[in-house]
Amino acid sequence: MKKKTLNTEFCVVGGGMAGLIAAVRAAREGIKVVLVHDRPVLGGNASSEIRMHICGADANGKNKYARESGLLEEIRLEDLYRNPDHTFGMWDTILYEKVRYQENLTLLLNTIVNAADESDSKTIKNVQGYQLTTETHYEIRAKYFADCSGDGVLAPLINAQYRIGREAREEFNESLAPVKADKKTMGLTCLFQAKRLNKRVRFVRPAWAYKLNEKHFEHPLRRITSIDAGYWWIEYGGEKDSIHDAEEIKDELLKTIYGIWAYIKNSGRFKADNYTLDWVQFLPGKRESRRYIGDYILTQNDIENDGRFDDVVAYGGWPMDIHHPEGFWHKGTPTVFNKVSGIYGIPYRCLYSKNINNLFFAGRNASFTHVALSSTRVIGTCSLLGEAIGFAATIAVKHKLSPREVHVKKVKELQQRILAQGMYLPGIKMKMGDIVKKSKIIYPNTKEVEKIRDGFNRDLENEKHSLSLSIGEPLVLAWDKPIFINKITLVFDTELNKPILLSRIEKIKNDMKRLPSGLVKAFLISVFINEKWQDIFREEENFRYMQTIKVTRKVSKLRFVPVSSWGKKKIKINSVDISAILSGR
Repeated sequence: MKKKTLNTEFCVVGGGMAGLIAAVRAAREGIKVVLVHDRPVLGGNASSEIRMHICGADANGKNKYARESGLLEEIRLEDLYRNPDHTFGMWDTILYEKVRYQENLTLLLNTIVNAADESDSKTIKNVQGYQLTTETHYEIRAKYFADCSGDGVLAPLINAQYRIGREAREEFNESLAPVKADKKTMGLTCLFQAKRLNKRVRFVRPAWAYKLNEKHFEHPLRRITSIDAGYWWIEYGGEKDSIHDAEEIKDELLKTIYGIWAYIKNSGRFKADNYTLDWVQFLPGKRESRRYIGDYILTQNDIENDGRFDDVVAYGGWPMDIHHPEGFWHKGTPTVFNKVSGIYGIPYRCLYSKNINNLFFAGRNASFTHVALSSTRVIGTCSLLGEAIGFAATIAVKHKLSPREVHVKKVKELQQRILAQGMYLPGIKMKMGDIVKKSKIIYPNTKEVEKIRDGFNRDLENEKHSLSLSIGEPLVLAWDKPIFINKITLVFDTELNKPILLSRIEKIKNDMKRLPSGLVKAFLISVFINEKWQDIFREEENFRYMQTIKVTRKVSKLRFVPVSSWGKKKIKINSVDISAILSGR
């Protein structure tokens, strides 16, 4: 067997959306990263192997202006630009590119982490894994580690504290928790997709598949409303061990899928004669397994009280969507959508281990109760958690701090780094640079123009924090004395009041199928030099929510002009920030 040793600063285990984003963010911030993933494609539940919508705090449009930004927004907008038909092959490719060709980042796919060493029972020294495709045993040595594997695969290897199952109601005073604690979890799901042909298609139910009838679909949440895609309620395994019984659970789910499809095709109740089964999910999508214990455990009460934390680094907003452990075979309501009032903050203390000195985590294995997890587990929220630990690891490496020390000494810096990427944290404003704050905004001459430097990177449901410009209408900033600028950062409005689910199901309402029509497409940046305007940057095909333009110019005036949009006659700018390297002289 071939053996390799990799030395790095930050090792991320798990390449779902949380781990992918954590790794890319840390690498972009300048530290060396290794990302280890046990599948051939990235994205976890959002990959082509599982095909789950990326839901988040906006709750499919019910919480206005709550859609996640940051790297997730960058990826989703790029998919709308390059992959308008939402094919999963192209989606997998975009995720692969983001990691494989990112500077400072090494990717190990098809690699199962199965061992780890601790130097003093509190600090991880290395993790070890086997890459199936190359028959290579890897040892990855790092200063910091992050477990974003969903199942928390490192926890039993390093004796990290974790929980499985449902807490008793009295432990955290959670009204939605069961009276007695148990090991039950929310179940696993396998989906399917069907395709309509121009001919009749016969289907023979496999002998091993369940024989189902209309009684199995009587509950309103379990009715068959469309036949082109499978259903979240094809669920099983909550009363089993969601990790060690996973293969048995998969077998049961396949029996259910093929039984459901046989009922759809052969019962005569649906117009399904011309439909064929195009894809079946053989890797179950998992909702819950191990949950690490951090310095803080998020609870139902935190969510209901809007999560007001001094160390907030992410937010959620999905309802507390508690699936019954019996899944498909439960005769009552398969899930209860307990409402969440708006969005709530998630503290940094939920994202590092209570007893392991150099371990971060993000995703559904973070430090939440079972009830809180029912909201935080959705992919959009997990992506924000991943980006937060990507920034935190960068700060830890730079200042030689433990994850806990980052909280004690650098949490304000962590929050500002997050905000500087055009992101949002409830109740926290971005500190704008002095260059922008001291500028005179010559045009347009409206009160609205101050919104570009008010410290918020988006409109909120009842608050406007953006400047509207007609196509061709300039934004002009000026200074009393010339300054040397070196970077201009623009955050554009991308219609954050609408969901981007990347769904192939056309009937889903309000899901954005194309780039936001109000997003600026082409724009021009000019500076005033020697009594005349000089163009220094032109973008013809923008599809990003944020643009950072590096320049080195001495200027007294700066002008931004939107040349075109992706459809509307007006565009919006949420934020403008400028950094300088030297005062004018």
